[in-house]
Amino acid sequence: MSVSSSLYRSRQIKSAIALTLCVAATGLGLIFLIWILWTTLINGLSALSPKLITEMTPPPGEDGGLANAFMGSLMMVVLAVIIGTPIGVLAGTYLAEFSRGKKIGDVIRFMNDILLSAPSIIIGLFVYELVVRQTGHFSGYAGGIALAFIFLPVVVRTTDEMLRLVPDVMREAALSLGIPRWKVTVAVLYRAASAGILTGILLAVARISGETAPLLFTALNNQYWSTDMSEPMANIPVVIFQYAMSPYDEWHVLAWAGAFVMTAIVLLLSVGSRAVLNRKGGK
Repeated sequence: MSVSSSLYRSRQIKSAIALTLCVAATGLGLIFLIWILWTTLINGLSALSPKLITEMTPPPGEDGGLANAFMGSLMMVVLAVIIGTPIGVLAGTYLAEFSRGKKIGDVIRFMNDILLSAPSIIIGLFVYELVVRQTGHFSGYAGGIALAFIFLPVVVRTTDEMLRLVPDVMREAALSLGIPRWKVTVAVLYRAASAGILTGILLAVARISGETAPLLFTALNNQYWSTDMSEPMANIPVVIFQYAMSPYDEWHVLAWAGAFVMTAIVLLLSVGSRAVLNRKGGK
């Protein structure tokens, strides 16, 4: 057997081993993923009832729902989106359009990547010191700000990458007509990258929807209905955590129901973001 044939055979064996290991790892991950989703589906689906969205979180040993927790989570997520979207889109625009070839752009991207991978509990502690300690009490505003810190780097990264994917010929064509740079960005580049930016926003919403650790240090919880964001506010992740750790069967049922609803929401957001991106790409 020649040297080239032996080398080719060796590469084939290594490739087959690597492919087998990759398939095995993928299969193992899918098994656990399906197991988790199936368990959540079985336990959560059986716990669904109209009371879930019409009644408040109950005291120990009684039936109830999660209406106040759903409303609290919705309000804090909306606040995070309102804070994080304009800042994230503008920061991503600066990185993609105005910091090319500059050292400051690389530094900002590096810092954004650090914030993107930072543990959420660290962000919760930071907002606790920044807001909760200063005001003297937990609040929905603090929870929304903590979620905004998690939301922000995802939008920055997505906006930066989507704008950089827009061909330079579009910028040059618009600028050659004498259109101001800011108008080129708003009317041409944003329109071309809109699907990707929207996808990043939806994925960021999906990420912050289930965050528990930062809300434990900021919004905490509230057993009663409240839309006052300056006070402690109920939210689904913390309620699931507290109810799952409790010894009461009624609370366990509500925890499974809340987990099922949150899983469904995150799944819908992920599928929706993919559909938006594919629809834009297919045009």
